[in-house]
Amino acid sequence: MEFVRPFQDIVRWSQLSWVPPMCMVAMMFVDRIKVVAKAGDGGRGCVSFRREKFVPRGGPDGGDGGKGGDIILRADEHTDNLASLFYEPLIKAKKGAHGMGKQMHGRGAPPKIVKVPAGTVVWEESKPGEQQSVINNQQSAMEPLADLVRPNDEYILCDGGKGGKGNVHYKSSRNRAPRQYSEGEEGEEGTFVLELRTIADAGLVGYPNAGKSTLLRRISAAHPKVAPYLFTTLHPMIGVVDFPDYRRATVADIPGLVEGAHDNLGLGHAFLRHITRCQLLLFVLDMAGSEGRNPIDDLQHLRREINLYDARLSQRPWRVIANKMDLPDAEENLGAFQKRFADRIVLPISAKESDGIEELKRELERWLSEEGSGKTVLTDSYARTPEKSVLE
Repeated sequence: MEFVRPFQDIVRWSQLSWVPPMCMVAMMFVDRIKVVAKAGDGGRGCVSFRREKFVPRGGPDGGDGGKGGDIILRADEHTDNLASLFYEPLIKAKKGAHGMGKQMHGRGAPPKIVKVPAGTVVWEESKPGEQQSVINNQQSAMEPLADLVRPNDEYILCDGGKGGKGNVHYKSSRNRAPRQYSEGEEGEEGTFVLELRTIADAGLVGYPNAGKSTLLRRISAAHPKVAPYLFTTLHPMIGVVDFPDYRRATVADIPGLVEGAHDNLGLGHAFLRHITRCQLLLFVLDMAGSEGRNPIDDLQHLRREINLYDARLSQRPWRVIANKMDLPDAEENLGAFQKRFADRIVLPISAKESDGIEELKRELERWLSEEGSGKTVLTDSYARTPEKSVLE
């Protein structure tokens, strides 16, 4: 689900007599949101003179102002989406304290820590008159400001302003009683777009009702919703697959794609962005054609949508999983499919009946190892996706 609201809308939300309860927001999956951030201003410098017994002409002793608070984004392994920012789209840090006499500096404001899920990408929203906004062009070539991939990665979104100088800095032989001081600098501010891209070693890609959620239930302990209608899965689900020798890999259940997803038809971009980090794509096909489609056409359409969305994704390693082999016509369609794609390894399974699941897990471990990143993938789920992969 995507929440992109201008600043005026953010202000109007505070004027509403009814806002969604926290329990409703907790059920949302927010993977893209626009926020307005304002770091704290620096404290003002102090004008003060030393007044002490037996110390004539004590001179200036005004201290400097404190530094304003920074706004820091921190990747948190216990956060899975950006719903926490739904109620806080306007992020503000505290101001620094003013300077005081006796050359005492003002206290610096603490940083404002904003926890985001690992895999969050940060863009700066364009100003009016500049290049096209990343909000309106999700495939924009704009370079992101930050990519928080690993837990505890941090990025300073806005720097706090420096504190102003007290009058002690302006004394000289010709100005022995200065009354000048400087105001603290203003903290940085801006409008930013935060986008979550799910981190997983392998992604299950397919049409709605292809059996991806059922398959994820069988190979991991995840419990995605399963129902006999389209778009049962509305947001990515991550499952951890355990292998022998205490190794594991993460598999993402990507919501079903439809033709035209690269043009953002349906929920195209909201789904396709989550496979950009997957090092291996697993195309789950309804080999029985129970939805009235041909599995050969399904694969061609899925590959085409991915290539049109991002040509680099089509160069990623991919495998084919033939699901629903327990249904009629599945064997006949599998024979025609293997004849059409003779150079591809097709693994037949039945996720509903749990047939071929153990073999799939063994093959998944081998596939991930064969891509030359077995040590990284199977031990570190937050490894970066390589820019180049070899397509067999």
